[in-house]
Amino acid sequence: MRDWLQRQWFERRRLAPALWLLLPLNGLFVLGAWLKRRLVRPQRLPVPVVVVGNITVGGAGKTPLTLWLARRLAEAGRRPGIVSRGYGGENDAPRAVDRDARPETVGDEPLLLARRAACPVWVGRDRAAAARALLAAHPEVDLILCDDGLQHYRLARDVELAVFDGRGAGNGWRLPLGPLREPLARLRSVDAVVCNGEPDSRLPRSTPRFDMKLEPGRFWRLDDPASTCSAGELRGRRLYALAGIGDPGRFFRTLEGLGLACTTRPFPDHHAYMPADLAFAADGVLLMTEKDAVKCAGLTAGETWVLPVEAGLSPALIELVLEKIRGRKAA
Repeated sequence: MRDWLQRQWFERRRLAPALWLLLPLNGLFVLGAWLKRRLVRPQRLPVPVVVVGNITVGGAGKTPLTLWLARRLAEAGRRPGIVSRGYGGENDAPRAVDRDARPETVGDEPLLLARRAACPVWVGRDRAAAARALLAAHPEVDLILCDDGLQHYRLARDVELAVFDGRGAGNGWRLPLGPLREPLARLRSVDAVVCNGEPDSRLPRSTPRFDMKLEPGRFWRLDDPASTCSAGELRGRRLYALAGIGDPGRFFRTLEGLGLACTTRPFPDHHAYMPADLAFAADGVLLMTEKDAVKCAGLTAGETWVLPVEAGLSPALIELVLEKIRGRKAA
């Protein structure tokens, strides 16, 4: 059902007739979202808050963007910390994310952030509470990056960045008729839209727009991260690839662009892998994303390589963020 809905939402620009049966649920969703936004009382932190999110369901490139922001803000003299919901984690209470944490406890994306970002990472269902706990533990932090928090209105924010991938806004309808959590008009109030792929022509032109390109690095071996190889060293071998991200096809297209022909296996976003899920690659070499790698360590019996990516954006985005938070009054 989930795969069918994804196809209807993103592969068709018009509403499929079968989805009209969900119209009553759409009305309830819209009403619930409206009430949630108007009844919640935002909590303002003593430091600036930059929210990275999207108005569509699924991943669009928020984690690479958050890593890029953390690095560039640190280079600009800020001391960022990161908070996230911790999707798929076991605990709702605020907690720090250590490099050695289990993904089923803290979530896959926060664990990846903790391993890649040179700053503290905390998770919690209530992002405002998680941010306060982070600040109490790390008083040196002077800016909070909130990964996937655009609809978490309990946390007051100074900057909002909305991310889209090449699928854009899909059929343009809100859940469950389409992939939108909020209407496209919501983008008029964000500070910038970041496009990880071809921009959707329906995005408002009045909002600043930045292109993001994910640049692949060298593969590293899952059972020996110090061991790396280039795409050229993998060509000609029997290759398999899996991806459990918002758009698995994006990873498969990246591999194709590197000249690698693979038998591919997509999985749902945040999929909890079992050894049987990886058995299809038993007679060859398995390739995967970093997000999948944090959940697959110890599950693979054969040779497995992980492809890291780095976000590339215009420095003008950091200039915009710094300008927005400059002179911000303390809470």
